[in-house]
Amino acid sequence: MLEQTPALQLRSLSITDGDIEHRKKTVGLDLDDITRIASIKEIVISRVDEYTDGFFRYLANLSEASALFTRREALEEAKGRKREHLVALVSGVYGRNYVEERIALGILYNKYGLETRVFLGGFHHLMKTIGSDIMLHYRSEPEKAFQIFLSLTKIGFFDISILVDVLVAERQLTIDLQQEAIRELSTPVLQIRERLLILPIIGTIDSQRAKQLTDDLLRAIRANRSKVVVMDITGVGAVDSKVANHLIQTVAAARLMGSSVIVTGLSANVAQALVGLGVDLSKLDTTGDLQAGLEQAEHMLGYRMVRANQALPQLQSA
Repeated sequence: MLEQTPALQLRSLSITDGDIEHRKKTVGLDLDDITRIASIKEIVISRVDEYTDGFFRYLANLSEASALFTRREALEEAKGRKREHLVALVSGVYGRNYVEERIALGILYNKYGLETRVFLGGFHHLMKTIGSDIMLHYRSEPEKAFQIFLSLTKIGFFDISILVDVLVAERQLTIDLQQEAIRELSTPVLQIRERLLILPIIGTIDSQRAKQLTDDLLRAIRANRSKVVVMDITGVGAVDSKVANHLIQTVAAARLMGSSVIVTGLSANVAQALVGLGVDLSKLDTTGDLQAGLEQAEHMLGYRMVRANQALPQLQSA
């Protein structure tokens, strides 16, 4: 038995026991269907390896599934899970464990970039092959064969509803993580001198990014015991009232933690916008550019910059 996905994955996808039952009801799966499916259990299990190999042969012909076939261990895991899937498909038990196995399979497909349309094509090919065997086995009872195949199709749609949700959820998770990484890279808090931090901000600031900016800055102030922060917004093209107020709240929060904030690089457009919005600029300590802000910050920390040719006579006289 392959390792199952933790139940936590069900909660992240909002697939509860009640949702499982609702999905069964949606596809019309009832006890009669389960009885019909059980009648072909031996047929499917006896040919489970053939069905599995056929499924992956179909995928092997599609360039979109190539990543899955470049990793032997991944392909073997996928085949193992597909075999288990086929056995479980005709087991007649479609509860929490069954759903967890489908989720695990969907996560594996997503990991190797198997697109939803590719999976659906492979699944259709698999069901068509099984359907042909059912019709052949019950060739003297075509109506019975048709009803059995319809019942099997219902659990097939049940599976598809789960796997598609998994693929969509996993893709969205990837997008969210990428966006989070981009936000972190776009608002780095850097220590350039003891007790001095610089926060360069580039691009558009929305409410979500402004909140993250505040959180990251306050954590950095605590971690570095910062006394002065230079917040450079040269690369910010525009701000709205919510963002402006959030920046002011960030400055206030930093002050409560014992750190002064100097805002640099305020463009003419942003300055005019802030004035037009009625933002109280008296609460902001601003300078024209980053160099001026750093000079002011170093002065506040007690540093004094001198040229090398000026410092040498002073050292010699000392």
